[in-house]
Amino acid sequence: MSAERLVDPQARVIDYLRVSVTDRCNYGCVYCIPDDGVAHAERADVLSFEEITALVRVFASLGVRRVRLTGGEPTVRRDLPALVRMLRAIPGLDDIALSTNGHLLSQLAAPLRAAGVDRVNISVDSLDAERFRRITRRGDLARVLAGVEAARAAGFSSIKLNTVAIRGGNDDELDRICAWAWERGLVPRFIEEMPMADGRAYQPEAQLSAAAIRDRIAAGWPGTQVVADEADQARGAGPARYFRLEGGDGGNGGNGGNGGNSGSSARRFGIISPMTEHFCTTCNRLRLSTSGALHACLAFDDAVDLRGPLHAGGPDAVARAIRGAIAGKRPGHTFQLIGLGGPRKAMVQIGG
Repeated sequence: MSAERLVDPQARVIDYLRVSVTDRCNYGCVYCIPDDGVAHAERADVLSFEEITALVRVFASLGVRRVRLTGGEPTVRRDLPALVRMLRAIPGLDDIALSTNGHLLSQLAAPLRAAGVDRVNISVDSLDAERFRRITRRGDLARVLAGVEAARAAGFSSIKLNTVAIRGGNDDELDRICAWAWERGLVPRFIEEMPMADGRAYQPEAQLSAAAIRDRIAAGWPGTQVVADEADQARGAGPARYFRLEGGDGGNGGNGGNGGNSGSSARRFGIISPMTEHFCTTCNRLRLSTSGALHACLAFDDAVDLRGPLHAGGPDAVARAIRGAIAGKRPGHTFQLIGLGGPRKAMVQIGG
């Protein structure tokens, strides 16, 4: 199998595939969907579970070991646990993860875990219900937090909370989000906003850099310092870099409030920083769209169709198309802090 590994022109080994199972979402987050909306795939163009499974099977034969189900919001896809069971049966696939806004997790966490989802990332952009509704446009914080608890009860091997950091939007509660996560044994992660959709949903003045995120978190625990968590960084499963707080009062200071059992070993958080601290040199990812287009990079619109080769030539034709896409994988993106350099597609159209 090692001879079949996918290696791009920059010698990066590609072993991680993100699969968008739908481009629909039950939320309308301000950083994801522009005010004037986005075009959605026609129902007839959406990959069936059988097509997704056939494509993932080819990726697994080429050395892909991790798959993450995304959207849109993947849990709005009917019978999602059935797809997970199909993927779980693919030889060589070590890990199946899910990214979700958590709105439907109260009902779906246990079935998804039983079907074979190993890990889950849940979006929580604020712990204030009104602010949460404003950022997500129609989100229900209580329902999402209930989904988090359902995920904890379901026994996933890892649960991470994803927060898009917004200057003037939620940057005053990053430490509070950390404390809430740490009290529950969860890992919070903070994401810099990107100029997707030609920058139509991007606000340069709202950009919060990775350095500023670290400063905001440390300020909640006076006397602490932020240090890199090298053990987590070495795992290389995704784009986040991980850090931890050392020293200080153990989590009882600042706006973070009472950290409870959040000792120094537990005070860990991640940052995904495509804008100010690039991670392109370690990129190990590909993205498969709802309609079967393979994107070698989130930041560009060019893609290679896999659905056509699947039906016209079978697995061998798909493998050739995948290798062609890998051959064109760029060294990095062209995002600019002023909002230029991004793709035409919105995040909801390709999967976060």
